[in-house]
Amino acid sequence: MYEERPSLVAGAVVWTNTPSPAGGGRVLPDGCMDLLWHEGRLLVAGPDTRAYVTDGADGPWAGLRFWPGDGPAWLGVPARELRDRRVELADLWPAREVRRLTERVGAAGDPARGLEEAVLLRSGAVEPPDPVLRMIVAALDAGRPVGALADELGLGARQLHRRSLAAFGYGPKTLARILRLQRALALARSGAPLADTAARAGYADQAHLSREVRELTGTTPGRLRG
Repeated sequence: MYEERPSLVAGAVVWTNTPSPAGGGRVLPDGCMDLLWHEGRLLVAGPDTRAYVTDGADGPWAGLRFWPGDGPAWLGVPARELRDRRVELADLWPAREVRRLTERVGAAGDPARGLEEAVLLRSGAVEPPDPVLRMIVAALDAGRPVGALADELGLGARQLHRRSLAAFGYGPKTLARILRLQRALALARSGAPLADTAARAGYADQAHLSREVRELTGTTPGRLRG
């Protein structure tokens, strides 16, 4: 069973998941990075460009999902280095820091709350994310063309691409596709017909929506709407 709630960390979400005995699941791309807890281990999920198919590992999981662009500031690692990857936090940080954080989360009783508290404590020593990143996410989520966004921010196309790679793990066009996918899924799951979903989310038509969903998730809109 999957459950989530808004975090005390700005823009983040705290979640828990106990996988079904039936096996693996499908984590859809959303432009975010997650700090994960599973059986006493801390891991990091990088930004995905395609659906990540889980292996159905036993036992409950807990995670804190950062707002798009916020994860690299906390982790100290550019998002592009973690794109489509799941890695041990110990591969990114000194062993002593990871051990201290692991002990803190393990002692919390509720791992999800422990992750949240750990991130909140560390946030005071971390430079806040560049506010331009929030502007990029908001503009792309609203369907603004990438070229127009670069002009509005006073950035060249290459500058915008470099900053997007570091913050989100991929360029602005890929981020725009992923944000559009998330908009479409929210509409479809609210009961909107797929043709209406396609138009409101910014696709040319329902066929365009289906192609994009297939490419980014490996399945169909009908299956994803649940």
